[in-house]
Amino acid sequence: MREPLDPEMFDPVCPSELVPIRVGGDKWAGMIVQCLADGPRRFSELRVPLRTITPKVLTASLRSLERDGFVLRTVHPGPARRVDYELTPLGRSLLDLLATARTWAEAHLDELLDAREAADRTA
Repeated sequence: MREPLDPEMFDPVCPSELVPIRVGGDKWAGMIVQCLADGPRRFSELRVPLRTITPKVLTASLRSLERDGFVLRTVHPGPARRVDYELTPLGRSLLDLLATARTWAEAHLDELLDAREAADRTA
């Protein structure tokens, strides 16, 4: 059995929506990929660390990741129908890229925020 996802996996005050590096243009996709790094997860499991995302937006993000070939959706039939989401090999290839983007963002976030504040003052 897999370890449950840490509810504090993502800092609630993390300014991830400010970082210009995104997977598929979706601010949630990178976090979803991170949640799936250790293996398949159910929708309800993903909601734990992604507690601020609405079910509708999570569904749309998962569908987009599936359409792009990053995520595989598997429906397990039976009386208690279960759906799992897991990374494809293509999706797994994003993990190193996301780690690099996170390192870049940590190193340059202050510069990015300063540039945006300066632009907002002149607008």
